[in-house]
Amino acid sequence: MDTKERMRAALMRQPVDCIPTQINYTTRMGVQIAELLGVAPEELPRRLDNHLLRLEVDAPRRLSPDGTVSYDGWGAGWSTEQEGYYLEYAPLGESPDLDAIPWPDPAAPDLLDGATRALAADAGAHFVVPNFGFSLFERAWSLRGFENFLADTALDPTYAGELLDRVTAIQAAILRRFIALSVDGGYFGDDYGGQTALLISPRAWRALVKPRLAQLFAPFREAGLPIILHSDGQIKAILPDLIEIGLTAINPVQPEVLEHRWLQTQYGDALAFYGGVSTQDVLPYGTPDEVKAAVRACAQTLAPEGTGLVLGPSHRMMSDIPKANVAALLEALGVM
Repeated sequence: MDTKERMRAALMRQPVDCIPTQINYTTRMGVQIAELLGVAPEELPRRLDNHLLRLEVDAPRRLSPDGTVSYDGWGAGWSTEQEGYYLEYAPLGESPDLDAIPWPDPAAPDLLDGATRALAADAGAHFVVPNFGFSLFERAWSLRGFENFLADTALDPTYAGELLDRVTAIQAAILRRFIALSVDGGYFGDDYGGQTALLISPRAWRALVKPRLAQLFAPFREAGLPIILHSDGQIKAILPDLIEIGLTAINPVQPEVLEHRWLQTQYGDALAFYGGVSTQDVLPYGTPDEVKAAVRACAQTLAPEGTGLVLGPSHRMMSDIPKANVAALLEALGVM
């Protein structure tokens, strides 16, 4: 099997010649991994035998005068001093007026120029998906502010729905352009859970998020393309809903919050899994032997029939992971 065939078969829980792998990492960690393997950072995806290539939009970004905040194409400002994501500025944080801010133009002619070049350069080497990170719920709170939007979902759900409708319309127009490029599937990032429960009630999620997420999934379903969703945290209450609207594979399957044996028993016939090796616990704090054991356990538990799993770290690897554990992971995945 080539990479594309193997990835699609695993996502569809069909036989594969081996379990596909995917190692994602922050820029800082990428430099460390590249040094460990003796390659340039831009060579890492091929050297790591990654199966997934995520395409981005060419959204304009600008920096604050002091360089500490980067503003994305939606106007949300993110800290440049954090290795992860920390919201510094929400365009609707001071005023909820939806007409008071500029919105992205999904028809901008140059929006997919970089994605088109990346797709051509890849020449079929990877399973290619558009990256709709901060796709819906997260995009809404990045515009409104996290606490403000959570309050809106409870106190002013009509307004919350109007904001989500604006986001949905723009994202739907962009994803249809991506599908026209002949991508291999859809990738959405939208964190719904905390460590112990959903961030909003299941009832609110079903009323506000589910129907709009279904709208975003629909074009991929109509095209016969698999759909991957990254959603952190304890989301077991809504897994049946996600399956109902067409989800193919769930990421990151954090072992701290979604017990792998339970997950496979309950949903192994309906979902594929992506991730599974904890970046919260075993990778930063375990021993190299524990890292290797975690990789084996993840594969054995989530893919007992040898498919239905894209194996790798649960999240992007960050620089808090010791080099010895990075090496152990790469060895366990057959990269070293």
